[in-house]
Amino acid sequence: MKTAQATGRNLADLLVRNGVHVTRQRLEVLRELAVEPNDATAQTLWKRLRERKGATIGLATVYRTLALLSEKGVVDTLAHREGELCYRLCGESHHHHLVCSDCHRVVEVDERGLADWLDRAFAKHDFVARAHTVELIGLCATCRK
Repeated sequence: MKTAQATGRNLADLLVRNGVHVTRQRLEVLRELAVEPNDATAQTLWKRLRERKGATIGLATVYRTLALLSEKGVVDTLAHREGELCYRLCGESHHHHLVCSDCHRVVEVDERGLADWLDRAFAKHDFVARAHTVELIGLCATCRK
């Protein structure tokens, strides 16, 4: 979604497909996430939106919007920053995240091979799988230099 194709129309369609009513504020938040190459906190998004000419969205609205979009599966939530969630507009296929602990670069990776391990772990502990998320934190090549 992080391409020039992430127009207001495409973002509105994304909301509708996920059962979210389209509002101006929701589209503003999604547009800002669509141009973010990695992830962003609610505070960061709010500051960017306020800096743009004419954006009058409140911080509480940004938090509520991100919570709803996360709940509906429109955006991914990452927890690699202590005390604050980060949000990312990702591709729609199931994936996990590699996150650089220094520069916060985020890379989407598919789950090949992970499903079998998860099935064994759930079965071993007599759990029934409902969902899973994986966030792998390390140092990217640029930060290691």
